[in-house]
Amino acid sequence: MSKVSSLIKISYGSLLAFFLPVYSANASSGELPPLVYDIGICLFAASVVGVFAVRLKIPSIAAFLLAGILVGPIGFKFITEPENIETIAELGFILLLFMIGLEIDVRKIIGSGKMLLISGLFQYPLTVFLGFVVVKGLVWAGVGSFFSGQYDALYFGIFIAGSSTLLVVKLFQERYELGTESGRLALGLLVFQDIWAIVVLVLQPTFHSPEIIPAIISFLGMFLLAGISYCLASVIVVRAFTWLAKDPQMIFVGSIGWCFMIVFLGGSLDYAVTALFDISTSLSVGSGMSSLIAGMTIATLPYSRDIIAKVGIVRDFFIVLFIVALGMSVPAITEFSVVVIAVALAAASILSRQLIFFPLFYFTGGDRRLAQISALRLAQISEFGLVIAYLGGQYGHLSEGFSSAIIFAFVITALLTPAFFQNAYRIYEWSIPLMEKCGIREPAAEVSDDDVKADIVLLGFHRVASSLLHEISAHRPELMKRILVIDFNVQIHPAIRKMGASVRYGDLASELTLRHAGLDSASVIVATIPDEILRGTSNHKLVHALREINENAVIITNAEQPMAARDLYKAGADYVYMSRVNTARALDDLIEKTLDGTLDEFRDEQEREHGKSHERWEVLN
Repeated sequence: MSKVSSLIKISYGSLLAFFLPVYSANASSGELPPLVYDIGICLFAASVVGVFAVRLKIPSIAAFLLAGILVGPIGFKFITEPENIETIAELGFILLLFMIGLEIDVRKIIGSGKMLLISGLFQYPLTVFLGFVVVKGLVWAGVGSFFSGQYDALYFGIFIAGSSTLLVVKLFQERYELGTESGRLALGLLVFQDIWAIVVLVLQPTFHSPEIIPAIISFLGMFLLAGISYCLASVIVVRAFTWLAKDPQMIFVGSIGWCFMIVFLGGSLDYAVTALFDISTSLSVGSGMSSLIAGMTIATLPYSRDIIAKVGIVRDFFIVLFIVALGMSVPAITEFSVVVIAVALAAASILSRQLIFFPLFYFTGGDRRLAQISALRLAQISEFGLVIAYLGGQYGHLSEGFSSAIIFAFVITALLTPAFFQNAYRIYEWSIPLMEKCGIREPAAEVSDDDVKADIVLLGFHRVASSLLHEISAHRPELMKRILVIDFNVQIHPAIRKMGASVRYGDLASELTLRHAGLDSASVIVATIPDEILRGTSNHKLVHALREINENAVIITNAEQPMAARDLYKAGADYVYMSRVNTARALDDLIEKTLDGTLDEFRDEQEREHGKSHERWEVLN
């Protein structure tokens, strides 16, 4: 293993050395400013390491940290100037938090359901408390000598309390599961975690003297800046962006300008108060919090989507700068304690998902599968933890060793995250016997099998099934009492029953569930969930099992690929629809009507018959 590592290091060094002498000479002669040179090295290193990361399926953030380590003081020493490293990190830090602020929609948080609202409010502080107790317990037991810092226990809890938005959202998107119940729950909780992290950022400067007055003053400064920013955004920025909207390039420039304007304003609050009222205060807001507020205030404007789209183009650039700069700041590992703390952080982060996340999800209304799958997929340390560690080092709260440990712990959990996503359902199956022993069971059916005489069964309930139920209730309401929906998401069961259909909890991956669901007497069975979303089974397996249970039922299922449709017919399906084909045929018809000049008449006819799309009410809107 050491030979392979050495070979990679030599190859990487040779590759960089081939390009660097000319640029280094230019930098020294003044043709290329040192800061520009260092930023270029960061990006070049990130791209080289990124190639190998993609090939080896290593998370990109871990690759960027590795790139920073390689070009930094403990690597090949291509960048050794602390001032340049600090500048790169600060620039990436400000714009990273600005992007996070842009994607925090307070209105959606207020409208969250009970499960998400309760879990979001209590998960973060409970996990921080768990981490704090674990470290204090280890120290009390005499085995926590590695945690010798005054703030180590508190920061330990903070680091394990958050999950990585970048990793989780990316993996959900790659697996087409962001719109599933698990995806929506994870995304909502991540937003709450970001809000809690904001609170930590506000309080962090007062950790050395945890008094109520400085904390209140810090919050007052934050709220004052938020109020000023919102008023300026509502009065000035809305009009300015109305003009800038004509030039997409200016949308980006205006957004970044707004960000730094609020950063400058936040840092000048003390001077303004002193000049106006002749009193000394500590209301000034740090650059990170100011940029976060700048993003959040823009997020409430009518142009927020356009701004996010334009600024999002360069989001990865700033993320790369910040993460690579963090890697450059990692000192050489001279003490074994760094490894121990990193492993302890990673282990505590994973364990806390079972001790805190899972119970909260389950006891606030989620079924055990949703709770377990969501908890497993959030088992990594947040990039916000890297931000907090970065500031903790600046404030003198953390030693260099502890700051390094959080970076290594992040890498460990980032590398494990794809495996958790891939094997979440398998791990859930393994944990079922333990859950049963602990009394954690599937939701009890609100109606017995004998009470349901439905002969039209919908297997699973996602977007297609939601729209189908709407169409039936609107055009053939008499059929609603004949419909039974089988789905594991108990959160939507009341809404389905409200529409007039019966619904029962069931895991489609369990053949026992299918056999006890009354499918033997069904006349029509419809499976609308695509294979990309199904877990633990497939439409082919479903059709095969259904045909064994009921030889006479009409089975309608779906496929994404033509060859899959052929296999489903062989397995016993009576009709296989392909959403992409049906959509293409509908679009072909629309193009024909456009060319004929009858599109407006067709739209009016459809709206008269089916209503306007934005006025539809579905279980899953």
